[in-house]
Amino acid sequence: MTKSSVSFHTKSTARDVFSYLLLISMLIVSLVSFLTVVFQYVNVQFPDTLDYYWREGALMAMRGGISAVVIAWPVVLFMSRFIARDLNSDTEKQFIWIRKWLLHLMLFVGAITIIIDLITLINTFLNGEITTRFILKILAVLVVAIPVFAYYLWELRRDPTKPTRVPLFTAFVSSLVLFGSIIASFFVIGSPAQQRNVRMDMERVNGLQNIQSSLINYWQTKDVLPENLSLLEDDLTGYRNPSDPETKQAYEYRTTGELSFELCATFETESPDDLETHQIPVYYEFGYGDPSFDLWSHEAGRVCFERTIDPDRFKQDVSTAPFEVVNTRVSPL
Repeated sequence: MTKSSVSFHTKSTARDVFSYLLLISMLIVSLVSFLTVVFQYVNVQFPDTLDYYWREGALMAMRGGISAVVIAWPVVLFMSRFIARDLNSDTEKQFIWIRKWLLHLMLFVGAITIIIDLITLINTFLNGEITTRFILKILAVLVVAIPVFAYYLWELRRDPTKPTRVPLFTAFVSSLVLFGSIIASFFVIGSPAQQRNVRMDMERVNGLQNIQSSLINYWQTKDVLPENLSLLEDDLTGYRNPSDPETKQAYEYRTTGELSFELCATFETESPDDLETHQIPVYYEFGYGDPSFDLWSHEAGRVCFERTIDPDRFKQDVSTAPFEVVNTRVSPL
């Protein structure tokens, strides 16, 4: 029986269409997510000094990529095994249209990716913009695209009736690479427990900033700092002082002079000290503070932030007065 006659008499079933579409779609999700993790890992290890607001975005992208790989890649392995068994039991299915179309589609995508990657490399080289992180990203794309192209070219040409260990070897090596990248990325993004602590500390900084703004407004209105934070609360406006998001305890406050005060909180983590390389702490990624001034850097544990008001700057109309604090100092206790 010739290939043409087999192809004519063998039709794709709904199960075949579902199997191949699920396999290819999850493969694409896995590869794109893997490259996302690798790209952001490179961004973290080789930061661009011109990029001020990248860190939290990179970490979020890595978390998303890891989540996708952990779910999508096992589906790829399972569907590959399922389709291989189906081909072994019915070798005529190697000629069904859905298989041929999707295999050729993967060849097309792999070839286009390699070509665009090389064009980008040459164009960047001619512009004199070659950097370490750019080269690593180019290599990452090639390391993914070339094996994918080679494997599906082999898959299209192979005889499914002949036993082979190539799929098993490919699955093992690719799984090792993908999950190895996930393990490496945990050294950057930290464990889920650590991420929760970081988020809690972000909320603490946000709460302290809100209290500080309220203290400035109170002083501008009454020419004196309040004796305690309860005086800031207002039933008319509905303002209530923020509290620690985990313990629900009030933040510490005390006046240290007519124009100076301290705000204290207990933090779970140490804020990143990488302003010099523009690796801005995550607080700034959400608009908390100015990245030019490290006003809220802290150690783990109880930390007090000392603030002094400049009356020459703040004694203006309350609605137009700029927010500024001078003589700031962080005191870990």
